[in-house]
Amino acid sequence: MAVSFLNKNIRKRIIRYVFIAILLLPLWMFLAWVISSKRKMVVAIIDKTVLTTNGQEHLSLNWILNYQKFAKNNFELYDRSKDYYGFFPLPDYRYRLKGLERFTSQQLQQLSADADMAYITDAYGIYHNEWYHVKDDKERSQVVYGGMSEQDIEYLKLMQQKHKMVIAEFNCLGSPTSASVRSEFETAFGVKWSGWIGRYFDSLDTTVNLELPKWLIRNYKAQHNNKWPFNKSGIAYVRNDDHVEVLQYGDHLNRDIPFIYSNEEGQNYYGLSSAIKYSYWFEISTFNRAYNHSIADLEVDANDAGRKILNAYHIPERFPVITVHINKDYRFFYFAADFCDNPIGFNTSYFKGVQYFTWLFYNSSDAQERVSFFWKIYRPMMTRILNDYYGTLKQ
Repeated sequence: MAVSFLNKNIRKRIIRYVFIAILLLPLWMFLAWVISSKRKMVVAIIDKTVLTTNGQEHLSLNWILNYQKFAKNNFELYDRSKDYYGFFPLPDYRYRLKGLERFTSQQLQQLSADADMAYITDAYGIYHNEWYHVKDDKERSQVVYGGMSEQDIEYLKLMQQKHKMVIAEFNCLGSPTSASVRSEFETAFGVKWSGWIGRYFDSLDTTVNLELPKWLIRNYKAQHNNKWPFNKSGIAYVRNDDHVEVLQYGDHLNRDIPFIYSNEEGQNYYGLSSAIKYSYWFEISTFNRAYNHSIADLEVDANDAGRKILNAYHIPERFPVITVHINKDYRFFYFAADFCDNPIGFNTSYFKGVQYFTWLFYNSSDAQERVSFFWKIYRPMMTRILNDYYGTLKQ
């Protein structure tokens, strides 16, 4: 009886200690992050699509920088509301422009000497209707600020010449970037945009999905006998001359949502999932195989009817989405999709080991796909890229 009673008390104590440990776990994780060392790496972030101080378009990058304790100098971590070049929102519809357009060639030379790497997270820009909240923000309007500029490309080429790392992603080549700047970028870095972009929509029903761009619907109807015969999920494709094609689940697609498939290098070295759904904007581009290679492709699963439309417009079903160049001359990564824009909570970046609890942050629903994309693709890949590059800086 005494032994049984003793064992019962021991079990209760163990359960109590485990419960206390679980309650204290977030505190230990936070303290582990606090005591970890800062590592100086100067990252020039270019983001021209910043509607709020939250900095959504570069939030995912700043999450990695903060979690890994990469600092802009020996003392300060990056502030996502301040430490970038581009559009800065202010109260009462005011804003400040602090992009590279104000830099002279001499200043760009100095910046390329001071910075360790450059990352263009978004060059799409800010538009009149969405900024001033007038008319319909789902309609196209005059650009307030945006597009990759001549100063941007001059700076990126300087970084390349200095054997430093450059990362760019959708949308830096499409509108409103000029054709001449786009051509310079494509020539310098060995990528080529086809002129097509696309996006998955969980509903193409205009009475259900109020997020459908009005211009997308209007252009499609103008080009297809004034009809919009869609009410399921699907993928919309837009060419740089505003031509629109739509593939709907069942009618044109065996599977409604695109998938990203990673090759062995992507999985084994960069920690990417072998296959994951992708539910946001992407572009169709290719790369120069003489000095670039791909570690992941995006694939659309079209049926015969869908394939007929794609073939008519020379749109591939599968195309590279992560292009890589790593050599002694420079490092370059190109993401042909909106990789850095994911709806994640920034505060989780203050807890060491949080990646082991990702199951708490998302489920398998399509609505959560952009969150899971961050944890399964962007976070492991960018962690490897930044840690690798930091190692070269210390050599």
